[in-house]
Amino acid sequence: MGEKIPETRSDYQADRNLFKATLPFSVESVMTSWWVVGSTFFLLLASLFGAALAPVWPLRLVFSISSALLLLRAFITYHDYMHNAILSRSRTAWWLFRLFAVLALTPPRTWKRTHNYHHGHVGKIDAASPGAFAMMTTDMWRDASLAARMAYRVERHPLTILAGYFTIFFLSVTLLPFLRNPARNWDSLLVMLGHAGLIAALWMSGGFATAFFVVLLPMTVASMIGSYLFFAQHSFENMQILSTETWTSRRAAIESSSYLKLNKVMRWFTGNIGYHHIHHLNVRIPFYRLPEAMDAIAELQSPVTITLSLKDIRACFRCCLWDEGLQRMVSYREFASASAAA
Repeated sequence: MGEKIPETRSDYQADRNLFKATLPFSVESVMTSWWVVGSTFFLLLASLFGAALAPVWPLRLVFSISSALLLLRAFITYHDYMHNAILSRSRTAWWLFRLFAVLALTPPRTWKRTHNYHHGHVGKIDAASPGAFAMMTTDMWRDASLAARMAYRVERHPLTILAGYFTIFFLSVTLLPFLRNPARNWDSLLVMLGHAGLIAALWMSGGFATAFFVVLLPMTVASMIGSYLFFAQHSFENMQILSTETWTSRRAAIESSSYLKLNKVMRWFTGNIGYHHIHHLNVRIPFYRLPEAMDAIAELQSPVTITLSLKDIRACFRCCLWDEGLQRMVSYREFASASAAA
């Protein structure tokens, strides 16, 4: 795939040096971790109670949308906990995040296994795609069956992202892993039963509106935003897909992971997940220390940058196939035009 450039000793040393430079920032402050976790979950619970008990529906809608944004931040604390970046020795945190997994439809066993696989294979075109969106080269697309092409297009379609609550969190993360291997993914069943039980309890006690504003709407909005963020972090203009021979953790972090530039409010709600190139370089850095690492390490200050502008969102969704000859992502239409011209 492309030009084969074996990693040299100097490349290996550069990888090690950059990783070592991040190590001081992977030291957790337990007090800070509990502050960000405690304050986030307090605000989330308060907002959910507001969505359940507010006297008029416009106020319930406001609380519901704020709950969706707080779900994003809570999910990042869960994400960091599963990476052992924060509160890894706390039994209280263990129970808190297991309960949160029910609300967020994210079984710990499946999530940790597939997400760790993603970290070890991001940027590799010849790897399978558990825990990530599938990626094909133009050659793979040319040889793929109609069914495989349709499945690929559906998986990467914007509507799949918008329906992430069902398509990604319920189907891909929870239900399908359980159906494929119930013994290995038994906690997926517990999460599904708990999530359905929560919705049923809210519906029975307060009617459909309560279930809608407390769970269904916040999860729909949070899943939509979260699914897009994950998609855009590894499917953007100017990203690089690397062969097995040229892949290194440093190149995967810097060249195959984006830096999503956000305003201060969205950085807070998304738990600094925009600093994704740094997170992929060292998963043990707590999310609240990622900006500090970027400010201190010169090599991390010139990443491929994207935003949440409509222009960048459209550009991300046009990144459909990896063209080995052009060494960049292309759209289906661009590939078809080039094939017709050839």
